[in-house]
Amino acid sequence: MATTLTDMSPDTRAKPHLLVVDDDPDMLRLLTIRLTAAGYRVTAVTSAESALTQLHIERPQLVLSDVRLPGRDGLALFDDIRAQHPSVPVILLTAHGTIPDAVEATERGVFTYLTKPFDGKGLLDKIAQALQLSAPAHVAAKGSQEAWQNQIISRSSRMAEVLAEARMVAQSDASVLIRGESGTGKELLAQAIHQAGARASKPFIAVNCGAIPEALLESELFGHVKGAFTDAVANHKGLFQAADGGTLLLDEIGDMPPALQVKLLRVLQERVVRPLGSSQSIAVDVRVISATHRDLDVAMADGDFRADLYYRLNVVTLTLPPLSERREDIPLLANHFLLKLARKYDKRLSGFAPEALKALTTAAWPGNVRQLYNVVEQVCALLTTPLVPLALVQRALRSPSVQVLTFAEAKQRFERDYLVGLLKLTDGNVADAARLADRNRTEFYRLMQKHGLTPGHFKAESIASASPSPASPAH
Repeated sequence: MATTLTDMSPDTRAKPHLLVVDDDPDMLRLLTIRLTAAGYRVTAVTSAESALTQLHIERPQLVLSDVRLPGRDGLALFDDIRAQHPSVPVILLTAHGTIPDAVEATERGVFTYLTKPFDGKGLLDKIAQALQLSAPAHVAAKGSQEAWQNQIISRSSRMAEVLAEARMVAQSDASVLIRGESGTGKELLAQAIHQAGARASKPFIAVNCGAIPEALLESELFGHVKGAFTDAVANHKGLFQAADGGTLLLDEIGDMPPALQVKLLRVLQERVVRPLGSSQSIAVDVRVISATHRDLDVAMADGDFRADLYYRLNVVTLTLPPLSERREDIPLLANHFLLKLARKYDKRLSGFAPEALKALTTAAWPGNVRQLYNVVEQVCALLTTPLVPLALVQRALRSPSVQVLTFAEAKQRFERDYLVGLLKLTDGNVADAARLADRNRTEFYRLMQKHGLTPGHFKAESIASASPSPASPAH
């Protein structure tokens, strides 16, 4: 069970959020009082399982946990946090008898550990140090939503992790590669990184490498001098020069022609550009962010993308989840877009009908946030009533909604897929599969029978004999 502050005003929301885990109610109460008095927003829970649940609800800035917990201990909790939220710092509290475990955890990535009884000022100092590393002071002082990420609307814990990593990398000049499907907001994330860094007052320029013909892209990036080619009637500054001191986003970098990849690599290595037709090189100071929806690892294997350029661009990778994996953001985004578009179309709107909002939440969204914006704009343009009805949303979607499983159906599907995965891994060896699942063989056989699974179907020789021979015609 979790306890947290009830005051969720903007001022409270701006405070660093700490998740505190301890099965001792008195210690939990003491920590909550002390940390709240120090200006933090605290969520307090009594078990690792409750802590993981809270992490799904809202990503904290720091986790403070006892090592000894019922069930899953603090070290196991740290491993789970590191797997899901690698940029969240963790501080462990430990008794003397568990110091070796805490030291081992520190070597694995725990920020620090403190022994009980701990010094209150020492705890606050360690928390401040951890937050300073994960949230640089000059960024945190600006406030979270109103400053650098105000264009990104989200309450998803996955997006919170991406934004936390973006905020940290923004403090350096390291090249960033943003991956994500089309329409997930890669340019918005690049702008947020620019705004969170020291270059915020300088230009941010974006160019789509796949939208400009190869003959023009080189001139667009690096510039040209008068007479460099037939239509070059005057000197032209390229985007690298235009972005000097700031940030250049190379969107859809995976579509850049191979010949230009070589020239881009030289610019990144030497920090100079040479305009077309010129013999003079010009120094540039540009932070480069690239973005793509393509799998560049596959492109490298196919010879379509240079490995040396890839490693130059891919110092830090940030991956944006598709909208279908952050459905909790759909109502938030839809209402945000509706409010914005109501002003554009000069309409007084009161929101979505519940059925309409449910249809949006369960839609497939292959076009991600960009598609959601287009759907809301179509709805807004055609709306004749203050409330958005279901029929208008369905007309704008023109695609079936995803199937929403009941809890029992989802549990059964997971159970079946889990068993199939284990049996494939062990080539149908039930004893090995049961051991991996931490279940006895009798129970494992009962689960297999429930789902109609037979060990023989997963034997390597059975799979081989079921496969068509090379000489067999394909059907």
